[in-house]
Amino acid sequence: MEACNCHKTKERSEEEYKRLINRLSRVEGQIRGIRGMVERSAYCPDILAQVAAVNAALNAFAKELLSEHIRTCVTRDIREGKDETVEELLSILQKLMK
Repeated sequence: MEACNCHKTKERSEEEYKRLINRLSRVEGQIRGIRGMVERSAYCPDILAQVAAVNAALNAFAKELLSEHIRTCVTRDIREGKDETVEELLSILQKLMK
């Protein structure tokens, strides 16, 4: 039986890993803050302002991750003739732009 390569992984530098984890930690903190605001019955526009901040933080995370993906995985795969990577990239861009 042949092994399934269903789950791709990516080796990240320590610096990239730390940057991504730090961004996600900030987003987690913001989400906890929003939950606290709801629990304290904060004013709706104040909560919505925090939701906008979380959306911006997630978009910044996605941009950083996407940039690194294009610089490494996509570039490598194109050089190796793996055209399916372009379709994968287009698919993820469509999802990000919804």
